[in-house]
Amino acid sequence: MSTVSNSQNKIFVIGLPRTATTSLCVAMLELGFKTAHTAFTDEAFNQAQVIADAPVFADFAKLACIYPDSKFINLQRDLDNWFPSIQQLLLRMYKNIVRVDGGFNPHLKRVYQDIFQPFTLNNINDLDFLRECYLSHQQQVQSCFSDEPQRLLNLNIANSGSYQQLIAFLHQQQLLKADQPIAQASFQPINMAGKVTAWQQIRHANKVESTRLGKVDKLAFLTDN
Repeated sequence: MSTVSNSQNKIFVIGLPRTATTSLCVAMLELGFKTAHTAFTDEAFNQAQVIADAPVFADFAKLACIYPDSKFINLQRDLDNWFPSIQQLLLRMYKNIVRVDGGFNPHLKRVYQDIFQPFTLNNINDLDFLRECYLSHQQQVQSCFSDEPQRLLNLNIANSGSYQQLIAFLHQQQLLKADQPIAQASFQPINMAGKVTAWQQIRHANKVESTRLGKVDKLAFLTDN
């Protein structure tokens, strides 16, 4: 049985779904980081230097303790743009999240049901509910790192200068090699117009697979009390 090592410095991207996690992950690949967009095996957690999306957007507080030298990037997005995007995603995922005879893997089900609880169609279609979910997540993130603000970068990639803000954070944390070439000056738009599968098509030497040929691990370090 594989185990998870907490000896490595890692970067966890803890913005909610549809806040540009894929665009951030593509940027990190190009910057030389081994990157997993979602991680559901012990091997993925061990190999990746950067881990985004599920399950880390729900488990960041545990991860902050498990990986005491880790850093966190909290992606933010204008709510008027986030609402239609997240609604489309949640409606598309709904059946496979709530079904008990299959569907998505248990980690994916757990984190979506935790963040968007109660996970119902009525709530998914309620903008006030989604707003509260987003704001609650933001509040929990800020509270978690209130005593260690140097570990956290709040980032909206739609803002001017956001890419340079990322580079500055990585340099400040001594996570980016001094001689690392910076080829791009902005984030690439990924998964536009409701698409969510762009990461699956990416081929890159630094890409870390989220599962083991579709299989997931228990991730006991996150799920055991």
